[in-house]
Amino acid sequence: MTVRYLGGPTALLEIGGVRLLVDPTFDAPGEHPVGDRALTKTMDAVAGPDDLGPVDAVLLSHDQHPDNLDDGGRAYVERAPLTLSTEAAAERLGGTVRALPNWEHVELPRPGGGALRITGVPAQHGPDGTEHLTGPVTGFVLAGDGLPTTYVSGDNASLDVVREIAGRFAPLDVALLFAGAARTPLLDADLTLGSAAAAEAAAILGARQVVPLHFEGWAHFSQGRDTLAEPFAGFSGGFHLLDPGRQITL
Repeated sequence: MTVRYLGGPTALLEIGGVRLLVDPTFDAPGEHPVGDRALTKTMDAVAGPDDLGPVDAVLLSHDQHPDNLDDGGRAYVERAPLTLSTEAAAERLGGTVRALPNWEHVELPRPGGGALRITGVPAQHGPDGTEHLTGPVTGFVLAGDGLPTTYVSGDNASLDVVREIAGRFAPLDVALLFAGAARTPLLDADLTLGSAAAAEAAAILGARQVVPLHFEGWAHFSQGRDTLAEPFAGFSGGFHLLDPGRQITL
């Protein structure tokens, strides 16, 4: 399995010959409106859509926030062969966007035979009882014969959700954890995992390898690259804090 980190939540995965793009964002830095508010992007994209090569599917945690799907990402989804996301995203975006409900799965054929199974798993974008403010979000678990079982958290802030996922899939080989402790004027609370919570999530999952995502590139992250290393200092597995554009094989 390879992971190429492209900044923010965006990563290009190749697992068992299947190529997946997580939460596509390609816009330049600047203000991105969300209703009567705005999120500020601070980092340029390190790759454009034409630099990625063919992709089999997009894994979209949600469509309602521009730090997970900006204008360039929306244009990409319009021409992607398949996008898996929430029911709300499928209704709003249409086209080849398909809802993947919690605990249901799809199988994508692998070039050499067999299949990659993609299961939708819960995600909670903030404290209990705030979904009506933040909207629905999903995560994903990837698995297949001879492949590393991989968790993509999406914008999840709940360790109880992580425990529920661990109850079905632990131990995990790889965990891609959205870990910027996102905060906005909408709520006085973390809307995604922070650094210490990400380390606790890795332990709950029994993860052997961890790659943080969505911890830099936007002004509303309250934690990031400089806070991640310490909580993972005692982590027994591999902890990979990638620079934008870097690729790692796990």
